[in-house]
Amino acid sequence: MKDFKLDKELKELTKHRTIELPIACYETTISKNVNGYIPLHWHEEVQFVLVTRGEGIFQINEEKILIREGEGLFINSGRLHMAEENLQSGCDYICLNVSPHYVLPHELYPRYVYPYIDATNLPYLFIGRKNSWENIIIDSILKVQMLIQEEAPHFELDTFMLINQMWKELIINGLPLEYDEVQAVKQSRMKEMLNYIHQHYRDNIMLDEIARAGQLSRAECCRYFKTMLRKTPITYVTEYRIQQSLVLIQQPDSNMTEVGYAVGFNSTSYFISKFRNRMHMTPLAYKKEFTKA
Repeated sequence: MKDFKLDKELKELTKHRTIELPIACYETTISKNVNGYIPLHWHEEVQFVLVTRGEGIFQINEEKILIREGEGLFINSGRLHMAEENLQSGCDYICLNVSPHYVLPHELYPRYVYPYIDATNLPYLFIGRKNSWENIIIDSILKVQMLIQEEAPHFELDTFMLINQMWKELIINGLPLEYDEVQAVKQSRMKEMLNYIHQHYRDNIMLDEIARAGQLSRAECCRYFKTMLRKTPITYVTEYRIQQSLVLIQQPDSNMTEVGYAVGFNSTSYFISKFRNRMHMTPLAYKKEFTKA
């Protein structure tokens, strides 16, 4: 998968399910994404990741973790996350997204699923190769991928049973459950501020407006962004504008001046300067590279 669409609240719009089999399993090469990395997003599905080549740096909420070839990662439902390859290692990974309501029968959901996706102390879990339960999960990701690709008779049943086993290993060997109202509110406010930026990035966004969207002071707003995203709110606005410009630049009749103004930059030179800083090439050079590819 080279690209995926996000809505204004950063929720991923990629189709992760069908009625019969509410999961998706696909391979991603980080560097081939339209942005050169996997941008910040979230989705309702829980996600299992297995790096098959190179190394990836995954950020979940405010934490970053290095995942090497052969290692995996569980990302919980609703958590903001992004990924970039480490040291140009050419990172590929298998991504298995599963609807929480598919993990177990609905009779068991209140006891064995909901408390875990609602826990504030379980945004992610590293899955290595040191323990037998980790090996079971990683091997199951590969088996699910094979089952979905081959679609052998009754593959849906086999897939369901594998996911049941993966979930059991995860909750037995994961962290003790905690729910912290402060952390829950913090995540909610961060999403509200990001949502405001994504709805108004074409306008002249002020720091006061971003802070107000999260019901925070200017100082608290800046602390949230620096803690969770390692950047200032205004830097995030600039990077998001550039991210949005990539799709427009790829259009055959795109004009760089028009693209810059369309995504909220008030001058062509400023747009080109910020684009070059982020993408290490000018918008026109990026357009030529895309056309050549």
